[in-house]
Amino acid sequence: MAQSVGIKDVARAAGVSVGTVSNVINRPDAVATETRARVQSAIDRLGYVRSESARQLRAGRSRIMGLLVLDMGNPFFVDVARGAERTARDAGLGVMVCNSAQSAGEEADYLSLFAEQRVRGVLLTPADATGRNIETFRRHNIPFVLVDRVAEGTTECSVSVDDVAGGALAVRHLVDAGHRSIAYVSGPPALNQVRDRRTGALHALEEAGLGPGNLRELPTERLDVAAGRDAGARLLGLADRPTAVFCANDLLALGVLQAMYAAGVGVPDDLAIVGYDDIEFAAAAAVPLTSVRQPAVTMGTLAAEMLLEETEEETGTKRHEHRRVVLQPELVVRRSSLSAR
Repeated sequence: MAQSVGIKDVARAAGVSVGTVSNVINRPDAVATETRARVQSAIDRLGYVRSESARQLRAGRSRIMGLLVLDMGNPFFVDVARGAERTARDAGLGVMVCNSAQSAGEEADYLSLFAEQRVRGVLLTPADATGRNIETFRRHNIPFVLVDRVAEGTTECSVSVDDVAGGALAVRHLVDAGHRSIAYVSGPPALNQVRDRRTGALHALEEAGLGPGNLRELPTERLDVAAGRDAGARLLGLADRPTAVFCANDLLALGVLQAMYAAGVGVPDDLAIVGYDDIEFAAAAAVPLTSVRQPAVTMGTLAAEMLLEETEEETGTKRHEHRRVVLQPELVVRRSSLSAR
């Protein structure tokens, strides 16, 4: 196994001190042009790569931002990551993306990893509804921003979408189309997003003079296509099957759509479907999917900007103030909900 090249090897090859090599790497303007060229030649010739971990230990600051999301299999979180990564890269930082898989245990493990790596800060979509993982992580004094979650009861920054408004948009659209019996394929009830979207759905029913009994909830353990197919099978088994379904995300909606197609149930004529997130696949489905659009890339961008502001506060160039940003959703109507009733 080849031995790694250290800064002392570079200094020896260039005939300079270790301090001079360090200056060339970290403060090149402080070194004479000829000396700098000689050191750089030695670096290139030997293939020296500086130890970022050692630099971080000396500086106490990392060039890595952590991003922990619920499900990287969901294109919504891919878009969040895209916005965060672009902002971090512009600031000279990298992003360590991790997937909690909606598990509080895996979330705790990754937060411990971030603390061990002394990351610059963390963008977090919490999986643990109790808040214990966040409370434990807070003790490490590493800044974090909540993404797709309002920072209720905390002082940290957050970027989210008004999911109550989003749920109301979805069900108001279905009620306006003539539907009076609506199913809600909700996902894990412990997730705030799932509960908020249900609250919005009930608000829309109340506005229309309809009671909560007009909303039939079908919870699922996960927010993926397979869970949507399972919910679709349960929906098909109901004697008094609703005429429309609102799903807590697009992956669930696509699963319901698959179950209806396999059973020969027409969408939207026999069952109208509305999803949430407006991922790229929504418009490309066999029956283009009506969905509540979330500005995912913008969420990632804003969250990363907030984290950068907070971590740069110590330089004295900015005064960071924690804030909550709540973005507004938008209903995108496509064929899956356009039945004539």
